[in-house]
Amino acid sequence: MKVNVKKLNGNAKLPSYGSKDAAGADLYACTDSALEIAPHTTAMIPTGIALELPVGYAGFIYARSGLASKKGLAPANKVGVVDCDYRGEVKVALHNHTDLPQTIDAGERIAQLVVAPYVTADFVEAEELSSTERGAGGFGSTGTN
Repeated sequence: MKVNVKKLNGNAKLPSYGSKDAAGADLYACTDSALEIAPHTTAMIPTGIALELPVGYAGFIYARSGLASKKGLAPANKVGVVDCDYRGEVKVALHNHTDLPQTIDAGERIAQLVVAPYVTADFVEAEELSSTERGAGGFGSTGTN
């Protein structure tokens, strides 16, 4: 699938896959210098790019496992969503979950982007819903663990 990417900054890097069969493409920090994220705070990290995703597809922004496990940094909203009609800069809200300041270097890989199809639902109000074996059982109701 072809996705048009517009560089909004000369230092921006296009998303890239780390391996042939990777699902997520790396997104890169587009900053002039290193950026420090204070403990337990969130910083908006620019990528310097805008995307033109096909209709029916969205970009889902996930944490990079290495950044999360080594530096304690992950997207503040857990999963970011880039809608197909959004043409602004893709930014990543990185949260520092540690008790120490963490640094993001210019050009560092900060998150991964997964492009996936979605379905737009037609929500219809109903008086009753069909019954199921599970019913209204919620958190933890389907297992013993």
